[in-house]
Amino acid sequence: MRRVMSRVSVMAVVAVSILGAGNFNAQAEKDRKALEVYMLKKFENPLKNRNAYFPYATDDELKNNIQPVKKVEDFRLGSYAFNKGGLEQYNELNEMPPYEDAIDEGEELYNKKFKNGKSLKSCFPNPEIAGDYPKFDDKKGEVVTITSAINDCLVANGEKPWNMKKGKIAKVEAYFASKSKEAGKKVNIQINSKAAAEAYERGKKEYYTQRGYLQLSCANCHVQGAGQRVRKEYLSPLIGHTTHFPVYRLKWQGLGTLERRLGGCEKNQGEKPHKPNSKWDKELLYFMAYMSNGLPVDGPDIRK
Repeated sequence: MRRVMSRVSVMAVVAVSILGAGNFNAQAEKDRKALEVYMLKKFENPLKNRNAYFPYATDDELKNNIQPVKKVEDFRLGSYAFNKGGLEQYNELNEMPPYEDAIDEGEELYNKKFKNGKSLKSCFPNPEIAGDYPKFDDKKGEVVTITSAINDCLVANGEKPWNMKKGKIAKVEAYFASKSKEAGKKVNIQINSKAAAEAYERGKKEYYTQRGYLQLSCANCHVQGAGQRVRKEYLSPLIGHTTHFPVYRLKWQGLGTLERRLGGCEKNQGEKPHKPNSKWDKELLYFMAYMSNGLPVDGPDIRK
């Protein structure tokens, strides 16, 4: 635990020196590349790496179920990148995806006219945008997620905002993700100003900070703990976490946004979830999304 916090402190010191240089994404790129190296090394040979990374795994798991990961882009599949049994189930479920109707409904909502005659299409003429969010809006001085951007469009046109966790907003995001995937889009998060870099750093700090009555950080589960098992499920890696949303979770029996999943994780940490449109949520998602830069957009998708 202390090693995690010491790494954050060192990273923060390095970040301060780089932020003044004008190359605003330099520290973020170092972080992302270091994470890729760590994850590929961790999963290059799970059986050989038992002592370093998988001390609680059984011989049977390491020999027959936790398979090597050779390419960074495979992490877009989450734990299915290395979970052989889970991947087989995942492929079976995707033979008849339960989210297909939601994509069609999302397209209808995208084109539906507001009372003033405009539509979501007026705000987002090109729906192939799933990999471009979250963004830092320098005029507003804040991070804008795709979820908050949809609601901003609604409010600006005299409409009521939607639930940020599920329902209509998740269906529109499913349509955006589907169109982005069809177009071969990749995650492309930009850090183009000092304020954006500072927002990224705050998001990173929160990701590595222990909190809640369990005193867990996001990194405890999804960096150090990636590939380890909690009951019957394997913990997924940080790389690829944002690529496949919105997701249809079997637990939910429906689609949910990144904000919905984040709230569930916070509960699991023993913490009261932050509001979906809070600065905390948006900056944390900004950091998380940057860690998947360059990976293919792979949503909507299905998870347990």
